[in-house]
Amino acid sequence: MTGTPRLLRLALRRDRVILPLWVLGLGLLPYVYASSFQTLFATEAERVDYARISAGNAGFVALYGPLHGDSLGELVVWRGGFVPVMVGLAALLTVIRHTRAEEEAGRTELLRATVTGRFAQLAAALILTCGAALLTGAVVAVTTIGVGLPVAGSLALGAVFTLSGWMFAGVGAVAAQLTASARSARSIAVVALGGAYLLRLVGDISDRAEFVAWLSPIGWVHRVFPYSASGEDWRPAMLALGFTVAAVGVSAYLMAHRDMGAGLLAARLGPRAAAASLRSPLALAWRLHRGLLLGWVAGFAALGLVFGAVGSSMVELASDSEGVDEMFSRIGGSGEVTDAYFATTAAICGLIAACYAVQAALRMRDEEQTGHAEAVLSTSVGRLAWAGSHLLFALVGPAAALLAEGVFAGVVHGTPGPVVGASLAQLPAVWVLAGVTMLLIGTLPRLASVAWAVIGVCLLLLLAGPLLELDQWVLDLSPFTHVPHLPSGSVGLAPLVVLSGVAVGLGLVGLVALRRRDVRAL
Repeated sequence: MTGTPRLLRLALRRDRVILPLWVLGLGLLPYVYASSFQTLFATEAERVDYARISAGNAGFVALYGPLHGDSLGELVVWRGGFVPVMVGLAALLTVIRHTRAEEEAGRTELLRATVTGRFAQLAAALILTCGAALLTGAVVAVTTIGVGLPVAGSLALGAVFTLSGWMFAGVGAVAAQLTASARSARSIAVVALGGAYLLRLVGDISDRAEFVAWLSPIGWVHRVFPYSASGEDWRPAMLALGFTVAAVGVSAYLMAHRDMGAGLLAARLGPRAAAASLRSPLALAWRLHRGLLLGWVAGFAALGLVFGAVGSSMVELASDSEGVDEMFSRIGGSGEVTDAYFATTAAICGLIAACYAVQAALRMRDEEQTGHAEAVLSTSVGRLAWAGSHLLFALVGPAAALLAEGVFAGVVHGTPGPVVGASLAQLPAVWVLAGVTMLLIGTLPRLASVAWAVIGVCLLLLLAGPLLELDQWVLDLSPFTHVPHLPSGSVGLAPLVVLSGVAVGLGLVGLVALRRRDVRAL
């Protein structure tokens, strides 16, 4: 453990931009939900009707979890039911970034050459991540108390957020010991998070298989029941705490039983000669991106099923509460409440698709840091062909994912054409963020991960901007503000053309800069 404090200071310095964004961005969401519910429901009867209809909707239960009561606090807990998943995702990515990614890049070897203990880097990463999750929970508790919700329930809700981060920080630490690649470690940890969410979903929507939710860490935090009239249940929280301790212990044990730079799952050797189908930059990029692409498309198809099922009940919700109609109009634009709902879900899916675009574009930075790019570029492959092959998947991949979401949501709801159009209208904004990532890779490669912070800002402007009534110029900072709010809005070609032009311009500048700068050699 020698050197842990200094490594912790180094990690804090490196994350001085990203860490506050996800702590404040996710921690303030319950406050935003509480404020918006107080504004939208003028009477207690409206709120009770909204809770009654929402609690009986399988799509809502699948997305947010079960709604156990009709009080304001319980509505806030229910509406923020997906946020602990996002906290878990941020936590596992942070741990892997400061452990396996550092080891893969060779920086851990340099640190070990100094007076640094074997477990110092893992300890620093876990302290950083768990501290950030604790701060997120503190922000949740303080802000919800400030808005007038009961103190005990607010502390329990803060604990839910904190424990979500702690559990998946442990999952990330275990995944970092399993493979020699940071990308594979992220995939394993994200699959574990997705599996936990799926188990929670199956347990919550099925009366006969409710026990399945108890197999999921996400299901545990949903059963703390903050603001419940019968009082909070702290037994699932103890279970989550025990899971965290066990996961951290397992990660330390695994780390002590493997060689530095290696993972417990040995990488398979490939054939001595590449197949003919791999002898081009585009074929190699397809080989590298295909697993990620297929996973994202399948995930978007599942989202489409959920959103399509929920969309069928929007009319019933709006007929019982004027606040619901107003809420979706403010977030997704004017028009019928169902159209406004699909405009909102399309915008959310656009932001999620932007995450895939950034991840796919950053793959070329990973290839550069691991030395694989040097090996490819030492052949007859040019830089533009190599970078363009990866950038192609950052552009086409989100299109395939949004198309899958739109088709499944539209078919379930019964109006595939308009819903598909609403989803695909997000593409120019997604491409702008892909262009920003390419620009950072070409001009400021060490700051390429700042692209994630840009997505965080866009997410905050989308979810909280209209509810907080921010000035229009602030909302205009996000490219998603400028896409048409389909299906009910009018299709203006000018914003789509301008956004596409901006994306092309950013991408070209990034490609030219990449062609002119040095490429890292190991």
